[in-house]
Amino acid sequence: MLKGKDIICVSYTTWYGPYTKSTVQILSRLAKHNRLVFIEYPFTLKDVVTTLLGKTKVPLARMFGFKNRLKVLQTDVESEVYQLIAPPVFPVDFIKNEKIFKPFYRVNNLLYRWAIKQTMKKLDIKSPVVITAFNALYGLPLVGCLNEEMNVYYCYDGIETRRHGERIFKIDEDFSKAVDGIITTSDYLNIDKEKMNPNSYVVKNGVDYDLFISEAKTDLHSDRKRKIIGYIGSLDHRFDIDTMEYAIKQLSEVNFEFTGDLRNKLIKDRLDGYPNVKFSPPIAPHEVPALLASYDLGVIPYIVNEVNKNIYPLKINEYLAVGVSVVLTSFAKLPEFEQIVRFATDKEEFTRQLNEELSNDSKEKIAERKAFSSKNSWNNKADEFSEVLEQLLNKTKH
Repeated sequence: MLKGKDIICVSYTTWYGPYTKSTVQILSRLAKHNRLVFIEYPFTLKDVVTTLLGKTKVPLARMFGFKNRLKVLQTDVESEVYQLIAPPVFPVDFIKNEKIFKPFYRVNNLLYRWAIKQTMKKLDIKSPVVITAFNALYGLPLVGCLNEEMNVYYCYDGIETRRHGERIFKIDEDFSKAVDGIITTSDYLNIDKEKMNPNSYVVKNGVDYDLFISEAKTDLHSDRKRKIIGYIGSLDHRFDIDTMEYAIKQLSEVNFEFTGDLRNKLIKDRLDGYPNVKFSPPIAPHEVPALLASYDLGVIPYIVNEVNKNIYPLKINEYLAVGVSVVLTSFAKLPEFEQIVRFATDKEEFTRQLNEELSNDSKEKIAERKAFSSKNSWNNKADEFSEVLEQLLNKTKH
C-alpha cells in the first residue's frame, strides 16, 4: 500500500457535487496514508460572469484570492484532503483557430502551474506523485514541471469532441505517451491506452458498500400497486431516449422515475408527457441509497456507440448493493456482471427484460445482488489503485 507520499491530483471535476465521483472516492481513501492536494476543476471567466448573473455558483472569493485558495476538507472516510481553487482561466474551448487558441491556452496553463507551485511551496512539497484525473488539457503542460516523482493519468471515460473539439484527441494521445503510467476504469478503455503506453492498468469502479448496504432492501416491495423502475445519474447525451420511450409506452402499468442533472433537455421533452413518468432534480450522495432501495428495478439505458464502449457505470454496483435488479443496454462489455444483471441489444429486448425482471424477482435474488456488490467496495478499489501506484513507482526507479 502506498504510504507517506505527497499526491497532487489535477482534476476535471469538483470535489463536491450531486453525484458519486470515482476520483473523490479513491483519493479520499489514499489520503488516509498520504498527504493529498486536490485541484478543483479549472473555472473560467465565463463561470465568473454566470455566477455574477445568478445562473451558476462558483467560489469567486477563493478564485480571486480574497479568501484562501487552499482549504482542508474532511472526507466521508475520516481522512483530510487539501482542496485548491485555482485562479479563473480564459474560456478557450470555443476557439477554433489554433493561432488564437495557443496563446490563451499558454496563459491558462501558466496561471494553473503558478497556483500549484505556490501551494507546493506553502506545504513544502518537494517531489509529488501527480495524478491527472481525466484532464489531459491541463495535465500535459505540467509534465516535468513539478519535479514530480511520478506522473499518472487516471482515465475514466472515452475521449470525445463535445467540449474541447478535435484538438483533444492529439492532446490526450501526447499526454498518454508522456506519463509514467495510466490507470483506466474499463477493459475496453485500457486496450486503447495500452497502444499509447505499455504501463496501462485497470482499476474498475466500486461502491460505498457500507453506506448502501445500510439502506438495502431485504424483500420485494409487494405492498405497492404500481412497480417503480428508476434511473439516477446524469441525464445527458449518453441516454438512449428511443429505447426508454419504447419501454415507457409498452409498460404503462409501471412508473418510471428519473433523478439527476438534466443536461439533455430533449430527454424531458420526449418523456415527461407520459403519465407514468416522473423527473426529479439531483439529490445529495448520502440520500442516494434510500432512493435506489425504493426501486423495484434500476436501468442504465445508454446509447450503443464507440464512446460509450469505454464506460464502466458507477451506478451498476450501487443498484446491486441495495438489492435492486438491473437492466442495461449493451453499450459496453462488462462480462463480470453477465450472471447478475440483464443486457439488451435492442428496445424490444430491453422492454422484455424489464418485464421479466419485475415478474421474477425474489428475496433470494436480492440477497445475491448484495453479496455480489460487496466484492466491489471502494475500499477494495482504493487498495487496487494504491498497489498499481506502487508498481509504477518501482518501475520509474529502475
